[in-house]
Amino acid sequence: MQATDIFVIGGGPAGLATAIAARRKGLQVTLADGARPPIDKACGEGLMPDGLAALRSLGITIEAGEAHAFHGIRFVGAGVSVEAGFPEGYALGVRRTVLHPKMIRAASAAGVRMLWGTTVTGICAEGVKLEGQTVPARWIVGADGFHSRVRRWAGLSACRLKPQRFGFRIHCRVAPWSDSMELHWGAGCQIYVTPVSPEEVCVALISRDSHLRLDKALEQFPELRARLGGACRTTSERGAVTANCRLRRVWRDRVALVGDASGSVDAITGEGLCQSFRQAIALADSLAMGTLAHYQAVHRSLAKRPTLMANCMLALDQRTGLRRRALQALAAQPGIFRNMLSMHVGVLSPVELAASGCALAWRMLIG
Repeated sequence: MQATDIFVIGGGPAGLATAIAARRKGLQVTLADGARPPIDKACGEGLMPDGLAALRSLGITIEAGEAHAFHGIRFVGAGVSVEAGFPEGYALGVRRTVLHPKMIRAASAAGVRMLWGTTVTGICAEGVKLEGQTVPARWIVGADGFHSRVRRWAGLSACRLKPQRFGFRIHCRVAPWSDSMELHWGAGCQIYVTPVSPEEVCVALISRDSHLRLDKALEQFPELRARLGGACRTTSERGAVTANCRLRRVWRDRVALVGDASGSVDAITGEGLCQSFRQAIALADSLAMGTLAHYQAVHRSLAKRPTLMANCMLALDQRTGLRRRALQALAAQPGIFRNMLSMHVGVLSPVELAASGCALAWRMLIG
């Protein structure tokens, strides 16, 4: 089979973004995935403003009829509700089965050679092993997800993994009742509601209990249950594992990892797609320069903000009293929540947020 500059293993959003970004640098790219599109996955399906900006930098835009815009985030829990709008732009709720074909079309237009339904059996000094043949490749990119085989083949498996959580996603035919993505906090779980069309919402449950399902979890959320209980479920349930996972290295020799294969933050942040797109752009820059050392540094920098947010939010998940005081404090001082959201989407730096963090801590103490 024809040699290639870059062979991408994995055809999800991370792999496709890497392939598109590398082609825009003039590199020849081949991509393979054992599945056939469209590839669906359990996902909250919200693209934050910074994620949309990264996607646009890859030359991909999502039209109004393909998604549903929302303009803020709402936290609901402990008997209170606090909401903030994005400081810049808007977010989109977009079905994974809409996003994936759109990215495939962009990759095809860019000249990426795609091998769907093709199993990669290993990597070697010459390149990538497919069924019965080897494809010569200068660089190999592992974009094959949380349980990456490429990571194992390259000897990059060592990572610091925090306790896993379990996510389950469905869609309900009901008109969105809010201009925000809602995060409902309960005892040991969260439920995300993201509008994905004028008549449909994506509902994602995340918890530490692999057996907990939406109907049981909704018992904690009577208002949400009233909205969703009678709604028609338009998709079957899909599940996935999520965790904070940080690798010591994301490359070795000619192999680099991207997306969940390169480490991940808990899905509570909603930052997975944005991280993948930004990593893909940084990786393509490094491949064009002919060195992966730069990618390691940028990858580590990109992970700092989402990891900080994940750790803060997971602390609220684990500690009922802390969560109650924090939500009540945010409701009393919504400006702090606006600043937190500004940092979450990259407009405000963690250092700039520190003053708000001190104000929140003080409010919690005196509350």
